[in-house]
Amino acid sequence: MLLSILIPLYNEEEFVQALIRKVIAAPLPAGMERELIVVDDCSKDSSVELVEELAEEYPDVIRLFRQEVNQGKGAAIRRAIAEARGDFAIIQDADLEYDPGEYPAILRPLLSGRADVVYGSRFLVAGERRVLYFWHSIANWILTTMCNVVSDLNLTDMETCYKAFRTPLLKSIPIRSDRFGFEPEITIKLAKRQARIYETPISYYGRTYDEGKKIGLKDAFDAFFVILRFALSSDIYADPGQEILHAFSNSPRFNRWMAETIRPCLGKSVLEIGAGIGNLSTHFIRGRRRYIATDLDSEHLSRLQARLGQRPHLAVMKVDAADPADFETLRSQVDTVICLNVVEHIKDDLQALRNIHSALVPGGRAIILVPHGQEIYGSLDEALGHYLRYSRDRLRQRMQEAGFEVERILEFNRVSRPGWWFNGRILKRRLISPFQLKLLDRTVWLWRRIDPFLPWKPTSIIAIGRKA
Repeated sequence: MLLSILIPLYNEEEFVQALIRKVIAAPLPAGMERELIVVDDCSKDSSVELVEELAEEYPDVIRLFRQEVNQGKGAAIRRAIAEARGDFAIIQDADLEYDPGEYPAILRPLLSGRADVVYGSRFLVAGERRVLYFWHSIANWILTTMCNVVSDLNLTDMETCYKAFRTPLLKSIPIRSDRFGFEPEITIKLAKRQARIYETPISYYGRTYDEGKKIGLKDAFDAFFVILRFALSSDIYADPGQEILHAFSNSPRFNRWMAETIRPCLGKSVLEIGAGIGNLSTHFIRGRRRYIATDLDSEHLSRLQARLGQRPHLAVMKVDAADPADFETLRSQVDTVICLNVVEHIKDDLQALRNIHSALVPGGRAIILVPHGQEIYGSLDEALGHYLRYSRDRLRQRMQEAGFEVERILEFNRVSRPGWWFNGRILKRRLISPFQLKLLDRTVWLWRRIDPFLPWKPTSIIAIGRKA
């Protein structure tokens, strides 16, 4: 394992060498290596030269990057995240306020698999804490409380420097704040991503302003406005396709409509290919004796584990639908395979369908949902990574080539087809409007009643195929 230690640097010539030596000497869990990623934010003192001296001494450990213009701590962290190569990442200020000797305690919940993120809290009862500014503690409490209100968390120290992450999760979140607004921004976005956040007590050796402390009243006001900004934002994925997927997690009525359309075809032992973040798994898993939820994306798997991991009959696995090797342990294991909005992402869709066929017991059924109608293929399909939209004939032919007897093909969701065409072909949008999606979700009670009678083709089709 590799730990990426992210060190934003600005005018710390007095402390930076001592800090880096402490970081290099800090204990780590068994089997873990470290890399130090130092990002200098245009320091005006000799901080860079001092780091370069240490980089020559530890060339395989220290990596130094320099910003072209001074932007702030958040921008430096953003650069460090982009350069990180570790399995885990921890932020370390370039002063001596935080003790690197506490890395093992902070990393413990991550290594055990219980947490996605760990905050080192200066206000939980443990360790040592230098007693300093009263009004700083009040401002911290106010900002932490505000952040908790909008994110529905119960953190004690949102502004702590010590935040440790699974690096893939951190890289998948866009960071927009350039200064100290990074702290509330990342907290709110982690909450919206439903990350598993833990706190652990840490020691704190704060500095006075005479000793070089930089954060001030202006930064407190900036943090206040950052909280307001990101409380209303859905900008929580760097990948537009994943952002669209997340948007559907806020559409419970639409998801229920899809689930109730498919649920009568389910058996007792189910394999779901491309479960995503579990928007539909939560509906399908009830009443099953065995449920295997799979995905190719490690962040989706983590989210699935967080949402459904307490179910005793659930297994979460990483599976590439196009790779036969991933199905070796799944051959003839289930009586139902669910594969919704996956096949259109795979260039070799026939191989994917053959893999699905191999996982079924004789007489088992595959439920394959794909987008319908190449004539409305547009920018939304491109953003989602669709190779094509299917016709009934093409889907039937592909399933028969894979060995299925196609029992029937259902049509689903006519109502959204005009909107999909208008947004993707006319407006060239790459994201689904949250307002449009919310409006659709609120009116599902009407649309699902009249959907079969609408005088145009469906947005999706669902094939039910049987393994002879």
